[in-house]
Amino acid sequence: MLKDIVQKSARVSRVQAGAVLRAVLSYVHPPVCAGCGMLTVRHQALCVDCWASLRLIERPFCEILGSPFAYDPGEGAISPEAIANPPVFDRLRSVALYEGVARQLVQDLKYRDRLDLAPMMAAWMMRAASAEIAASDAVVSVPLHRMRLMGRMFNQSAELARHLARQAGKPFLPQALIRKKRTTQQVGLTANQRLLNVRGAFAVPDETVDLVLGRRLILIDDVYTTGATVGAAVTALKRAGVADVTVLTFARALAQPI
Repeated sequence: MLKDIVQKSARVSRVQAGAVLRAVLSYVHPPVCAGCGMLTVRHQALCVDCWASLRLIERPFCEILGSPFAYDPGEGAISPEAIANPPVFDRLRSVALYEGVARQLVQDLKYRDRLDLAPMMAAWMMRAASAEIAASDAVVSVPLHRMRLMGRMFNQSAELARHLARQAGKPFLPQALIRKKRTTQQVGLTANQRLLNVRGAFAVPDETVDLVLGRRLILIDDVYTTGATVGAAVTALKRAGVADVTVLTFARALAQPI
């Protein structure tokens, strides 16, 4: 009896200490909107105005490309683009259109070292592809070349993948896919130049083939634009025997709904 009382008291003390610590941290570093910096109720959140401006990609959308439809064509609909030019991946899912707040979050994470944004963004990615993640075996990310990684010090796609895998309870396999070719940045290149730039850039090392053979994978990247980068990455995964690949990004560049 006495032992139970002591243990219960210890648990209560830890809870109280945690509450006090959180209160102190909130006072020193008050929670602010990840978009505009306005005070919010909790950390890793958006204010009402920023959330309202976020253009989430929700159903109805193409089951393969994840492109939003302007009207509801019915369950399981596939866009003309996906029929005419089937991608190498099995499906694409994204949280929001690459504009406004979504664009700012991606750029803050990528170029301004806002690694604190990764858990929040990963949680939204979880909701955008909950069924596909549940059916997957593991999570991988689009890798950086080692020279670029040395310069940047982190890979934003790997950070998103690491947090998503932890939240989903899935294995994260950062070593399963490598970037063997140092490419130029895709920004500013035409669609054809992007394809040529990343052709043959990725590979699955011989020692990690067994990790992905016959598996269903979630491939994480920050933004989907023309699909050249993830297409090259998926090609390498499929050649290594991966059974199914869902590409999951935080943002998606899209001119207008189909």
